[in-house]
Amino acid sequence: MGLIILGVGLFVGFLFLFLLLTPRPSAAGALLQEVTRTVRPANAPAWRGALDVDYLAKPFTLVRRLFAPEPDPKLVRRLMLAGYRKPAHADIFLGARLALPAVLGVLVATYMGGNVIMWFFIAIAVGFFAPDFWLKWAIDRRIDRIRRSLPDGLDFLAICLEAGLGLDQGIVRLGQELRVSHPELAEELLQINFEQRAGVARIAAWKSFSDRVDLESVRSFVAMLIQTDRFGTPISKSLSAFSDALRVARRQRAEELAAKTTIKLLFPLALFIAPAMGVVLLGPALISVAKHFQHTFG
Repeated sequence: MGLIILGVGLFVGFLFLFLLLTPRPSAAGALLQEVTRTVRPANAPAWRGALDVDYLAKPFTLVRRLFAPEPDPKLVRRLMLAGYRKPAHADIFLGARLALPAVLGVLVATYMGGNVIMWFFIAIAVGFFAPDFWLKWAIDRRIDRIRRSLPDGLDFLAICLEAGLGLDQGIVRLGQELRVSHPELAEELLQINFEQRAGVARIAAWKSFSDRVDLESVRSFVAMLIQTDRFGTPISKSLSAFSDALRVARRQRAEELAAKTTIKLLFPLALFIAPAMGVVLLGPALISVAKHFQHTFG
């Protein structure tokens, strides 16, 4: 019973500590929430559309507003890189970071029989850091998917431009066609169109796209678009050359990862496969030798 009270007390303490340390809103934080409309990918789970995120985050939002009128801009940006753009997502993440340690601590205190104190603090530490590890994994996965889908998207955009479409119309068509195969890239491209329809300048919308993705190849692509827009150079040939360069880089990255597998397989081979093979190959011979010596000297 005392550990359960301790878990609840730690939850309340973590709550007030995080809300007191939450930074106050700034101009940069306001710019991060400029985009409010999101696109749901075609292959997104059905439960995501049925789940009311704002309603789910309402209790955490009410508590957070006691200390800060807006979410932490750094947390909002990290969630934006993972594809979660609503302010309610930041409140849900903060609530999960606070509630998960308390829930795991209560479960450990209820069901663990021995070493309860040690497992209690381990559960609190795991529950505290688990949302951050998940967010980092989600960011890396989304950036990797956009990196792999960018060469195909640029080829399709070059075909659209050579067929007579303008750059803006080509980006819209590209975003519509890639919803199934590359939903992350399609979502970002359609977001550019929504921003331009809302009155954002073309160059500003492209720069916002590079900030949301935070990928070197995307920043190079946006810089090329800005350069062609300013100087009026033909863009279709530039897109073809840029997509070829991205494919070469992607192939080199695959070759690098393939070359690393030899070193990565060394330790499992030495620790698990080699002993098993030794037992299988040398075991019968050792048994035969042992029986021979037993008959000879016995």
